Amino acid sequence: MGNLLACFAPPPAQQQRVLKSGSTRRYSSNRWMSSNSRNRSTRLDKLDDAVIREQAIAAAILYKQHQQNAVSGGLLPFDRSTSLRYYPNNNNKNNNNTSSSSSANHLRRSSSTRARSLTDPLLKPQQLILNQDVNLDGLETTHFVLVHGGGFGAWCWYKTIALLQETGLKVTAIDLTGSGINSFDTNTIASLSQYVKPLTDFLENIGNEDKVILVGHDFGGACLSYAMEMFPLKITKAVFVAAAMLTSGQSILDMFNQQADSDDLMRQAQKFLYANGNDHPPTAIDLDKSLLRDLLFNQSPSKDVALASVSMRPIPFAPVLEKLSLSDAKYGSVRRFYIETPDDNAIPLTLQQKMINSSPPERVLRLKGSDHSPFFSKPQALHKLLVEILKIPST
Repeated sequence: MGNLLACFAPPPAQQQRVLKSGSTRRYSSNRWMSSNSRNRSTRLDKLDDAVIREQAIAAAILYKQHQQNAVSGGLLPFDRSTSLRYYPNNNNKNNNNTSSSSSANHLRRSSSTRARSLTDPLLKPQQLILNQDVNLDGLETTHFVLVHGGGFGAWCWYKTIALLQETGLKVTAIDLTGSGINSFDTNTIASLSQYVKPLTDFLENIGNEDKVILVGHDFGGACLSYAMEMFPLKITKAVFVAAAMLTSGQSILDMFNQQADSDDLMRQAQKFLYANGNDHPPTAIDLDKSLLRDLLFNQSPSKDVALASVSMRPIPFAPVLEKLSLSDAKYGSVRRFYIETPDDNAIPLTLQQKMINSSPPERVLRLKGSDHSPFFSKPQALHKLLVEILKIPST
């Protein structure tokens, strides 16, 4: 918005003119200025005012066009300038038809002359992918439902939401009970069913024909499994992203107990909360803010680490202890996919692979260089894998 604001900036209060003699005089304060010089000054001031008015009108028109297009799903919101995004050889990026092959070979471009910051977490050069249209014809569903992990909220998916929507897909991000902007007190959550209720309520309220793809991260993997057991006919695929993919009779606590190193970073970061008193079991688990970067965001941009540090909430303890009851007829009927995160310090790759070997999914994909939070550290690559999974046909 910097360029836009500059258009409305007032002209300098004083302007200087260097005379032939080399002395400096001010238009506004030189009482000895000749009438000819004053007339020239007036004309210059009027010219400056006219230029500023033209710039202001142009900026206002541009902003009005942006608002109108935003309502109709056209342009994206402004980033940090008034630049426009162009989609070469594709006038409508939401068009369901497959674009020409030449359009797939162009990167997104900006009309701004300002170089885009290399610290922009959404558009790091190494993360840029081709602007490929997705043919939505014949797909079982185009609706993704994103389920956050322990301590997170729907806010953590903001990059993934934007990228999927740009592709023309429908996206719903859930705030589980006591998470994100859900006002429920985390310390009073007594069961996994209570924790997952916003997700199960959502699935219960959609029609039988409105199938979805579930994407779960971290603790959200257990929530996916719970929902798959309840609503297998409404879920076409389930994607576990650095997530707990448990077997029947297993809990989140059981999963973490598989880690051989008792001094791992996760244990160091955990702080148990005792809302009912120290003589009662813990009610929630908080994470040491000083260890968040090393534990969850070791490859993520600083801006996203800062966002998480002020947005994360405690994890309810009771659901961590609850063992899942999963059946082959229901849970087992939903197609599963797992996305590995090799640089993960919260659920290390070795632990991810143990879960994969215990209950093999249909396909395993890997996000090279990703920490535990690929929606921050590898948003473009994660988006590409989700679209790839979307397009895998029914067997």
